[in-house]
Amino acid sequence: MSEPLAAEAAALDAADPLRGKRAEFVLEGDGGEGAEVVYLDGNSLGALPRAVPGRVADVVAREWGRLRVRSWTESGWWTAPERVGDRIGRLVGAGPGQVVAGDSTSVNVFKAVVAAIRLAGQDGHGRDEVLVDAATFPTDGYLARSAARMTGCRIRAADAADIADAAGPRTAVALVNHVDYRTGRLNDLPATTAALHAAGARVVWDLCHSAGALPVGLDAHGVDLAVGCTYKYLNGGPGSPAFLHVRRDLQPRFDSPLPGWNSHADPFGMSPDYVPADGAPRGRVGTPDILSLLALDAALDVWDGVDPTAVRAKSLALTDFFLRCVRTYVPAGRVESLTPDAHDRRGSQVSLRCVPDAEAVMAELVRRGVVGDFRPPDVLRFGFTPLYTRFADAERAARVLAGVLGR
Repeated sequence: MSEPLAAEAAALDAADPLRGKRAEFVLEGDGGEGAEVVYLDGNSLGALPRAVPGRVADVVAREWGRLRVRSWTESGWWTAPERVGDRIGRLVGAGPGQVVAGDSTSVNVFKAVVAAIRLAGQDGHGRDEVLVDAATFPTDGYLARSAARMTGCRIRAADAADIADAAGPRTAVALVNHVDYRTGRLNDLPATTAALHAAGARVVWDLCHSAGALPVGLDAHGVDLAVGCTYKYLNGGPGSPAFLHVRRDLQPRFDSPLPGWNSHADPFGMSPDYVPADGAPRGRVGTPDILSLLALDAALDVWDGVDPTAVRAKSLALTDFFLRCVRTYVPAGRVESLTPDAHDRRGSQVSLRCVPDAEAVMAELVRRGVVGDFRPPDVLRFGFTPLYTRFADAERAARVLAGVLGR
């Protein structure tokens, strides 16, 4: 039964307009009997782009080793957060000067939520409520609660699909995940943003599981603030700098709760009084992490000339094909897809509920050369990164999964 689907996968790979991108990544590894590992965990950590090691070696040996402090100006270190931010901005639909790269996603969530509450205060409507996606990644919830305590706001959780309806006259800001990290459900960014604006509230979008996987359209949909990581679909490396987007017209009013020297209008003036910089640099805090920031810069080279709509088309085709292979190969009743079938509600991962032995199943998949991940209590997650994942990988993963579950 596997031969027709394997043949179909080969034909789809041959016709894939992004097929040449795979060669730009390090994907070697023993997947058993000489086969490459099927890597379907790019939604946790993206694969290494081949250009990164050489770039990092040059930064260490030449820019740091020989030029030393001169590299802040001669090598462009000082402006790297904005330069790299603009490269990310292209991939999430934000024009130049609205995205800054740096800090962690957690730090940027805190900056964005507090700044949004302060914007509401500047608007003078007495808004004191923070709405948070009930299924959010835990850190987002922790930080939203901390921001609410610090600003005297109350916090209320709602399902992402219901957040727009939940907003009321007291709502200052809603913090929403664009893609649910457990299920891969894509939440409706355009409609939710418009509804929150109509209710007089601001919105902060967490793009960790959508940046680099699908078009986001921050400018097109008037998103106020957004944050995201770069080590998943953007392949920036473990712990690579996150990013913060502040809509252009809101930048003069963006009041960061972390006013570091790097966001000062005259950082080397060493004034005891804080005067925020103009534009995207207002989102900076401390000295940027140059080694990881420039590794990210090199990793983003793989995106040169890539149309995010082509990435989205392949993502949907890959996840459709994988789900079809799972339904064909896997014994009935052993897994249940938690990921929506509808394309307008699906990110770039497939989550399968597997009871009662999901953790052991994933461990065996990894042992057999198919790398996904397990989320307690019973979820198998498979991330599909269109720049390097093949249809043959999807077919093999489903076939190996069937073999594990059929033991």
